[in-house]
Amino acid sequence: MTENESASPAPRPGRSALVSAAGLPLPKRWLATVAFIWAGQAASMLTSGAAGYAVVWYVTESTGSALMLSFMTVCVLLPTGLISPFGGVVADRHNRKAIMIAADGAVGIVSLAAGLLILAGDVSLPLLLAVCVARAVAQAFHAPAMMAAMPLLVPDRHLVRINALDQLLVSLTSIGAPALGIFLYTTLGFSSVMFLDFAGAALAILGLALAKVPTVTDEAAKQQHVLANLRDGWRAVTARRGLGLLIVMVTAGMTTFGPLSAVFPLMTYDHFGGDGYAASLTEAAFGIGMLAGSAVLMVWGGGRRLAALIAAAAVVVGLATAACGLLPSDAFGAFVVLVVIMAVACAWFNGPLMTLVQRAVPEEKLGRAMGLITAALGLATPVGVALGGVLAEAVGVAPFFVIDGLVCLAVGCATYLPKSIRALDADAGSDRR
Repeated sequence: MTENESASPAPRPGRSALVSAAGLPLPKRWLATVAFIWAGQAASMLTSGAAGYAVVWYVTESTGSALMLSFMTVCVLLPTGLISPFGGVVADRHNRKAIMIAADGAVGIVSLAAGLLILAGDVSLPLLLAVCVARAVAQAFHAPAMMAAMPLLVPDRHLVRINALDQLLVSLTSIGAPALGIFLYTTLGFSSVMFLDFAGAALAILGLALAKVPTVTDEAAKQQHVLANLRDGWRAVTARRGLGLLIVMVTAGMTTFGPLSAVFPLMTYDHFGGDGYAASLTEAAFGIGMLAGSAVLMVWGGGRRLAALIAAAAVVVGLATAACGLLPSDAFGAFVVLVVIMAVACAWFNGPLMTLVQRAVPEEKLGRAMGLITAALGLATPVGVALGGVLAEAVGVAPFFVIDGLVCLAVGCATYLPKSIRALDADAGSDRR
């Protein structure tokens, strides 16, 4: 299948030919294509992370309001969760490369405009709110298109590694972006961070422009109503019963784990009597653990039992979380070690799940499938934070860690019990379709 062709199942090349995870012919220089794309995306993720942290710091300095910070966080998470399914529909109807370029371009233009307004002294909370919402909307279209495009560009044996690369870059960004953002904010001014984000978006567009991405569209979807498109996407995911059930279990796990990020500082301060330095050490430990876990997954490749890996990761997270809640108040060092272990296991959720979906869902429906999954996982965290915050307030932060860990442990153990989920691993050696 070549540029500008519509998708229909194509005959697979002979065994000796190099093919993508989607079963399409790959050029010998496929790795260069992937490198162009991800180099640009890495630059954009770093600069966007720096700009996002600068926004958080400005809101912190100007308002000192936890409520306002929470509201800005919701404005970042909620649009992505709500709009991603429609971003998936667009990804299956149109050129995915063009969609990613348009999304990166929109972020760049918004950052450039914001930088110019801030430079002119017109910085305001409504402006920053608009920037956050615009970024979230762009991500809702970019993410499904990006994840749906990867199986067209990478051999199947490297698909887990490429999905782990995404998590690796997120981990690097979580560590380096705040430092870069606050450095530019305090030395060159708020506007400089926004201008840097514009440059990062330009690099992302350049990387995509230099890469040849096959066009796969669903002609039937163009004739359908959007809601019918979404229904077809859901049917494509649930055609493999085990896959739909696995997504439900992972969403439950994300909902359970979500509150922990919000109560980590409180655990450090309230239970261990730590200060701001200790809280930052905990956050750094989690970022380092995610980075290490992603790196291990990239080198290892995840093996052939990806569903089992997801279940095992949930078990490890549950055990580590419950153990944190049982620690005495003078065992902060052990808490940091457990946080690292927890984070390593957390890095083994997203890549394997995305790979299983990419292998099971037909290419012309993959955008919609990824959009629906992005929405489910994206909404799980804020829902979990809301529910977990109430529970933590009622029982105390240390008991909450124990309860939350035991629930996550139960989810992990239950995940691999259904025969349909285990069948996903049994079929790992067969063709995607």
